[in-house]
Amino acid sequence: MAEIRSLRDAVADLIHDGDTVAMEGFTHLIPFAAAHEVIRQGITDLTLVRMTPDVVYDQLIGAGLVRKLVFSWGGNPGVGSLHRFRDAVENGWPRLLELDEHSHAGMANRYVAGASRLPFAVLRGYRGSDLADRSDTVSTVTCPFTGERLAAVRALNPDVTVIHAQQADRAGNVQLWGLTGVQKEAALAAERVLVTVEEIVDTLEPRPRSIVLPGWVVTAVAHVPGGAHPSYAAGYSVRDNGAYADWDPVSRDREAFQTWLKDNVHDRSEPQ
Repeated sequence: MAEIRSLRDAVADLIHDGDTVAMEGFTHLIPFAAAHEVIRQGITDLTLVRMTPDVVYDQLIGAGLVRKLVFSWGGNPGVGSLHRFRDAVENGWPRLLELDEHSHAGMANRYVAGASRLPFAVLRGYRGSDLADRSDTVSTVTCPFTGERLAAVRALNPDVTVIHAQQADRAGNVQLWGLTGVQKEAALAAERVLVTVEEIVDTLEPRPRSIVLPGWVVTAVAHVPGGAHPSYAAGYSVRDNGAYADWDPVSRDREAFQTWLKDNVHDRSEPQ
């Protein structure tokens, strides 16, 4: 059964220097509060995994905590580039960033293979691009039945997956709904799972097209209302579009970013 813990204690116990960490969430349910706690605790040399790294990973990269990024698209959605990400790649500031870039389909299949505890996944993909030539996690296999040559991608098994969800019950069962992306697969693929939630309830009421993660696949739950801000949690909050727009000038300038980091992360405790 998952433990219900404070965010501070859960991050300290579950995420360690050098870990491979997936923080998933598609458009909404992005675990910003958990990422900020990682920054406050200075957990470093991380390999970050995410299908669509956006502002949350820009902040972690700019804080100098990331050694490697495994991803399939990066940007500030609706605004433009991730400038802390670009600075790390182009100029090595605050440290050099190693990249393992994939297609969306490739990343999704890597999570599926990891969740299935298989060594790799097979798909029709990567044709017409040079991504496979620049990654040691992409290869090819020949189908034993048809002779077709297919792409093969190495399974992803993060040390820790962190997600945000709408609800958990007191036994640590978690329910999320709306745009759910690959949260389920990322959680099932991981060795440890931390879920921040908007609300802890006595009973999870079934909802159409919701996903329930049973408590036995979740390591810890932290009650963090608003833990997805400036993204949103369907049914609980709306997207703060202004925050995404405001991030662009902050992230363009190293000094402005460092001031933002001090004022908005280091000098703030976890949400209560």
